[in-house]
Amino acid sequence: MNKYMKLLAIGGAFYTISTVLISRRKAPAAKTVKPYFKGRAPYIFAHRGGLQLRPEHTMLAFRHAQTLDVDGFEIDIRLTRDNEVVVLHDATVDRVSNGSGPVYDHTLAELQMLDFGYRFTDINGEHPFRAHPDAKIVTLSDLIRTFPDIRINIDIKDGPKTAAGKRIIDALYAVIDDAQAFNQVLITSFYDEQIRRFRNRSDKEVAYGAGEKEVARTFLLYSTNYKNMAHVQADTFQIPAHFYGISLAQPRFIQFLQSQNVAPGYWVINSIDQMKQLLDAGAHTIVTDRPDIAMRLKRNSSN
Repeated sequence: MNKYMKLLAIGGAFYTISTVLISRRKAPAAKTVKPYFKGRAPYIFAHRGGLQLRPEHTMLAFRHAQTLDVDGFEIDIRLTRDNEVVVLHDATVDRVSNGSGPVYDHTLAELQMLDFGYRFTDINGEHPFRAHPDAKIVTLSDLIRTFPDIRINIDIKDGPKTAAGKRIIDALYAVIDDAQAFNQVLITSFYDEQIRRFRNRSDKEVAYGAGEKEVARTFLLYSTNYKNMAHVQADTFQIPAHFYGISLAQPRFIQFLQSQNVAPGYWVINSIDQMKQLLDAGAHTIVTDRPDIAMRLKRNSSN
């Protein structure tokens, strides 16, 4: 018993000393703000172009979002069989088109034959955009060149161990380099490995989001009072307001990110009350399916 008591005492003393030393450790210096984040906050991003208003990831959605004066588009990308980067969320085309099968099994030409307005339903349960000429697959290259003045938040969906995921980084870099759009894009992914691979591929000053592991590590250090050890590499955290019952939208956590010039962004926020709550707490970016509501709130808040 005495042996165990001594071990507990030693462990307690070590914890106390380490906590004191860490608390005295100088906080990390604030990051340099990338050009992507030098606009006036808050940013309102249309999630997949505003998927409750128009068929997601189509020019119909993006052009409609542009008329609302959004600050940016939040999009997902996938790779085709012939190495084209297309704007699409799912690994398959089944949910959003009249086609079927994995995106990576299709060429761009084959995807261009599909109707991506086919399954969209409006509030009346009707299909107003079936066979619409702008309800087609969109390439990342076309999106960047069509909207050169709108920020694009690019989420890499193909996992690093998949055939598409192993090839998409080079293909993505080539598209951005060809358009010289390095200041227009933000590179994000749930996969920390994909973000790291793009960082290693690019020698340009590109804005990056945090992957799941970096978010989890940073929030854990913050929550256990070890925040002085949290050296955040990302320029933004694009995160849900809640994760398994844990609030990631705590005002103090938002302030902590801001203190390091890390932009706190939240998805997918469709309630005007939650939008207002997050903006009042200092959220930098709101990603929403309803950019019409969010932009109305932003305009009213600035008056």
